[in-house]
Amino acid sequence: MDDDDRTARWERRAGIPLAVASLLFLASYGVRVLDEGLPGPVLDLCLAVLYGSWALFIVDYVVRWRLSGEGPGFIRRHWLDSLVVLLPLLRPVRIVRVYDAMQDRRVAEPRMTLQGRVMLYAGMSSTLLGLSASLAVYHYEHNAPDASIRTFGDALWWAVSTLATVGYGDVVPVTPMGRLVAVVLMGCGLALLGAVTGSFSSYLMQRFARAGDDVGPPRR
Repeated sequence: MDDDDRTARWERRAGIPLAVASLLFLASYGVRVLDEGLPGPVLDLCLAVLYGSWALFIVDYVVRWRLSGEGPGFIRRHWLDSLVVLLPLLRPVRIVRVYDAMQDRRVAEPRMTLQGRVMLYAGMSSTLLGLSASLAVYHYEHNAPDASIRTFGDALWWAVSTLATVGYGDVVPVTPMGRLVAVVLMGCGLALLGAVTGSFSSYLMQRFARAGDDVGPPRR
């Protein structure tokens, strides 16, 4: 059995557990951030879930690295997975990858066009990233002096405007960690917006081309 087959088998087996770990990570982080008045054992349990999910991502990354046989080139080829291990903000995005793999196994022919899938996955990624970034920036900002992000609603509004590359400037992060979250979200927002815009433009061009073919050449 070659390395590709072993890697594919591992990814099939680890996909669902990693998706569950992503959801548990997001839920546990949300509980810790939004309700700091919970009893100590509950907060400790949430912290254990956070570190446990992180450990699962590290194990998955190391196993796939070993199975690939690519050496240091694995980091460059799988840069998103490398960032997921390093940046907690990106871990919920793994849910989108698992959903994609499940759709590929369910049907031989994809039910959606490539452009439709790109827009769907970009929308799912934007939602998960926006929620994660909202929790993170609220965590670092709401008790900071001179902070404009005081409530979770403020954090959600900031995340939406940042992902949309609008940036009204009415609420902005002021702490170093909050600004680091902003930098990551800005980069992801630009990439996702470019993917959606390019896919939608390609879809329109295909539709117009089909309409032109249906009409046929002009009569003389």
